[in-house]
Amino acid sequence: MRLVFALLAVAFVFTGVAAASEKIPDQYPQSLLYSKPVEAIPYVWSAIGATAPPGYANSGHNNNLSFIVTGEGVVVINGSASILLAKALHEEIKLITKEPVKLVVNENGQGHAMLGNAYWAKQGVPILAHEDAAAEFADRGPQALESMKRYNKEKAEGTVLQGPSETFTDEKVFEMGRFRIEVKNLGPAHSPGDVVVWLPKQKLVISGDMAFHERLPPIFDDTDTAAWLESWENFEALGANYVIPGHGHPTNMDQVRRYTKDYLVYLRGQIRELLDKGGTLEQAYYVDQSPYAHLDTFDQLATRNAGRVFEQMEFE
Repeated sequence: MRLVFALLAVAFVFTGVAAASEKIPDQYPQSLLYSKPVEAIPYVWSAIGATAPPGYANSGHNNNLSFIVTGEGVVVINGSASILLAKALHEEIKLITKEPVKLVVNENGQGHAMLGNAYWAKQGVPILAHEDAAAEFADRGPQALESMKRYNKEKAEGTVLQGPSETFTDEKVFEMGRFRIEVKNLGPAHSPGDVVVWLPKQKLVISGDMAFHERLPPIFDDTDTAAWLESWENFEALGANYVIPGHGHPTNMDQVRRYTKDYLVYLRGQIRELLDKGGTLEQAYYVDQSPYAHLDTFDQLATRNAGRVFEQMEFE
């Protein structure tokens, strides 16, 4: 499998997409999907989303939509950002396998994970999410839907709110075909109810928003960066060789550690130094984040991230 992953990385290099670029509006114009699904390891596929914010050009496909062809059915990770986007993903799955979709897993409660759920529910597919993600979507789903309608225009047609049909607290483990699949909440991370999908036999983790590497991790008002760093230790303890992140191409643990854990440690260190000097929130916006300035969405997120970390660390 190491060879498969290495060859995949080489393929990305020679096709010019080794690193994602938020400047590319659409890599797969014949589909609503931003990019055509690629096989990361045998039977595990992912349609890599744009690293740019969601918009009309990328049809809201700015996260990874992954699926596992188990031999007894397909497990889809993320309901997607709309009914039509979910349908586009399903059409690609049907080109790859005749196996029916047996389960959809929502990696969190954000719109791009859940707004396409209604498509899968109409197909009779059960939908699984962490209980906190379900609560998040119940609370903020209407806002997410209206936001998606504004940028997606006619591409939002038919999309309605549909939460998960099943929730869990710590983990949901099951065998399906050639895979043992473990859906785990490893603790607080980027947003409420973040989960990872761990394939222990294959040493591959579909990390969701636990891990980033091609775009800057976004820090929300309710993101606890100290708790995220604690959860990271649980993530590393899985011992994954391969990582399909929530955003960006398949990679390895070294890369996501460098651009997620190390970024959080670095930013918190910058803010701690500022606080120790009696600095202000206004000064926090200008702390040095230049080691990460090459990442996509840096311009949109860096100052906001610094301000939110300052507000959190004031009271730690």
